[in-house]
Amino acid sequence: MERDSTGTAEKIEPASPLRKHINEDTCAADSHNVSSRDGPCGTTDVAKARWTLLRQVLRQKQMESPEVKQVSVRRFATFDLFSRKRLLTQDPGDTSDEQWVEYRSVYFPEYSALLRDNLGPLRVNEVLNSFDNTGNVCVWPSEEVMAHYCLQKRHMFKGAVCELGGGMTCLAGLMVAICADVKEVLLSDGNEKSIQNVRGLVERNRQAGKFGSIHVSARVMRWDCESDISGLEGHFDIVMCADCLFLDQYRGCLVDAIRRLLQPNGMALVFAPLRGETLRLFCQLAQQAGLYVSQHQQYDAQVMDVHLKMLREGKEVYDENIHYPLLITLTKGPQPVSHTQ
Repeated sequence: MERDSTGTAEKIEPASPLRKHINEDTCAADSHNVSSRDGPCGTTDVAKARWTLLRQVLRQKQMESPEVKQVSVRRFATFDLFSRKRLLTQDPGDTSDEQWVEYRSVYFPEYSALLRDNLGPLRVNEVLNSFDNTGNVCVWPSEEVMAHYCLQKRHMFKGAVCELGGGMTCLAGLMVAICADVKEVLLSDGNEKSIQNVRGLVERNRQAGKFGSIHVSARVMRWDCESDISGLEGHFDIVMCADCLFLDQYRGCLVDAIRRLLQPNGMALVFAPLRGETLRLFCQLAQQAGLYVSQHQQYDAQVMDVHLKMLREGKEVYDENIHYPLLITLTKGPQPVSHTQ
C-alpha cells in the first residue's frame, strides 16, 4: 500500500478480473505466523515456538529457547498506555487465586476497567488441547493498543459493536462499552475458558456501574462455525480484532466472518504487527472477498511516540515487525474517514 509522508493510507479497491494480485506493498506482512519457511520465521517453526511458549508460561519455566524468544511478545509487554493497580479483596477469608486489577488509561484517566489477573492453576493438557489459547496467557500489546485507540476514537463508535478473538479480557471491547455511546457490545472468542473469564469481567464491571444502560454480553464465537456467524449476520456497525491473523487455517474464516457480521455501512478495525506473510495474505483475502482494504501506520500519536523511541534506543526486546501493530480498516464500500494523526 502506498502511503505519503503523513501516513495517509491509499484505498484498495475490491479485486477484479484485471486485478487478481494485490501489490506486495499494499499490506505489509504481519501477525504471528508466516506461510514460507524462507521468511523471518517459518509457519511450522513459529507455531511450535508459540505452543512451547504457552507451555512454559503455564508451567512457569524459563524461556531459554532461541525460537521461543523470537516469537515471544513478552519480550516487549506493553506500550505503557494503561496503568495497572491491584484491588484488595473485600473478603479477608477469600483464599481463591483470582486477583482483580484495575486497568486505567494513562491518556484518558477517566476510563478504567476491572480485569481478573489470575485464573488460578491451569491443567496444561486441557488448555493445549482446546481451541486457540494464546489469549489466555496475557493482554497482548496489540489488544492494549486497540483498547487505547477505541478510547481515542470513542466518538466514532455507534450502534452495535463486536470484538472477535478478544481472549481472556476483551479489553478493547470493554473500553468501548465503558466510554462510547453505543447500544450493544458483544465480546467474543473461540475459546471456552476465555469466555468464562470474560463473563466474569462483564458482571464485575456491570456491578461497578461501568456500562450504564449499554447491553454488554460475551459468547463463544468460532469463525469457522456457521451457526455462530449466521445468527448475527449484518448486525454490527463495527467489528474489531487484535492480533488474530496468525492461524493459517482460520484466516479465510475470519475474513468471511467479518464480511458477514458487518452491516452494509459498517467498518472493521484490525490491529496486527508486521511479520512474515500473514497480514498481506489477510488483506489479499479481504480484497478478494469484495472488501475495501486500507492500511494505516500512523494512527495514534502516543503509540507512534513509543514505537519511535524504542527504535531510536535500539532496544533488543523490541522488533517493529513483531510488536508494532498496524491498523487495517475493512469496509463494504469506500469510507472517507481518516484514522491517521
